[in-house]
Amino acid sequence: MYVNDDCKLKFLELKTKRNYRFIVYKIDEQTQQVIVDKLGGPQETYEDFTNSLPEHECRYAVFDYDFTTDENCQKSKIFFFAWSPDGSRVRSKMLYASSKDKFKRQLDGIQAELQATDPSEMTLDIIKARAL
Repeated sequence: MYVNDDCKLKFLELKTKRNYRFIVYKIDEQTQQVIVDKLGGPQETYEDFTNSLPEHECRYAVFDYDFTTDENCQKSKIFFFAWSPDGSRVRSKMLYASSKDKFKRQLDGIQAELQATDPSEMTLDIIKARAL
């Protein structure tokens, strides 16, 4: 599986310049490469992010989550999501599962990972709990 250079460049922009709130990636099965599917601007919310994930197709995604600690410190954590809904094709699920680690290694700076097959597995409360 080949990772398009644009994937790494956009992630670097999210991490260092904070140009994006989230990035959704997909595997182009024709070219066998991971490409950028959607970009979420810095003003987008977590709800915008979850709504951008297709209901019946697998995706990878990163989300830059800002939060305040119990000590009242502003922090941010970059989450990696492996989205594999129950309604997606088995072949697609297998392709995404087998390529996940290789792709994730290309994105230096991931601080937390979440795998989800249903929106209830990636609620904002779950993200908050994982961030602290």
